[in-house]
Amino acid sequence: MGMAELLQYENVAWYETGTVRILDRRVYPYRKEYVICKTYEQVAQAIRDMVTQSGGPYTAAAMGMVLAAWQCRDDTVERQWETLQKAAEVLSQARPTTTAKMKMVTDACLAHARRALDAGDNVTDAIFDYAFDALQIRYAVYREIAEHLVAHFPKDGVVMTQCFAETIVGTMLLACQSQGKTPRFICPETRPFLQGARLTASVIADMGFSVHVITDNMPGYILERERVNVFTSAADIITMDGHIVNKVGTFQIALAARHFGIPYYVTGCPNKDHPTADSVRIEERDAAQVLSHMGTRVAKARVKAYYPAFDIVPPELCNGVVTRKGTFSPHDLSSFLYEEEFTP
Repeated sequence: MGMAELLQYENVAWYETGTVRILDRRVYPYRKEYVICKTYEQVAQAIRDMVTQSGGPYTAAAMGMVLAAWQCRDDTVERQWETLQKAAEVLSQARPTTTAKMKMVTDACLAHARRALDAGDNVTDAIFDYAFDALQIRYAVYREIAEHLVAHFPKDGVVMTQCFAETIVGTMLLACQSQGKTPRFICPETRPFLQGARLTASVIADMGFSVHVITDNMPGYILERERVNVFTSAADIITMDGHIVNKVGTFQIALAARHFGIPYYVTGCPNKDHPTADSVRIEERDAAQVLSHMGTRVAKARVKAYYPAFDIVPPELCNGVVTRKGTFSPHDLSSFLYEEEFTP
């Protein structure tokens, strides 16, 4: 079985002549709808509005750069370069917490655009080719990560996830198949957008595995009652001092898992642009989203709310950072960078 519908390239974010089409994850699987963006600014707004999330914004940002090239295709070389630089700034700043990683995507697009401009080649095609190749490389890398992650799963165990971890969810399930493992999955819902219930659980079910959804206040009880063997999540940022920045709620599950002696493995790449947790800006989203559910307000008009998008798990609550090079201690991530930079 291949990737679930939600993880297929054209259902994440896709450029077609003069537009970028982004699957609206805010309403999936109730409805399968796309947001059609005709400018790179609209792509950035879609990212801000959570039309796509997890790894989706990185694909959307690359496709947004393709669209920016198309928008300015008839301008002078100098004007095209100015527009592309502006687009890179706007797209990379769409989600504050992940700006450093988004900038890696837009900077790579700029590098390919510069070469195309200097050579007199089609800039739109050059950026699209890079974006497509980068997608394939990312999926291949996550296949490697997933094999290492699933090696920590028992054959017929119980695994708890958190939020929607994009590519690693699909590749994790493919790795389970290749390793002959049939775990049962438990997905906290992850309000207010319910990514765990709508997205993660959908992918797991579509790929033929057993999955149960729980509300966000159930993990502590369920970890013990269902005899969960492993807790796993991806990360928006893994700092070089071993802190894990992920969807808010990850910290409390990691804390409960440690209490019950359940290992927590995070997947992702340590980010040398974030040496410590102090370097991370936690995004505060519109608190009104916490006060409503499916379009209906759940609290009185005078009631206020908080909505931090992420929380931070300290390294002592994590058993390992799973990368394409294997599993590293969160207390020794400099070894990962050594492996990445110097291993052929």
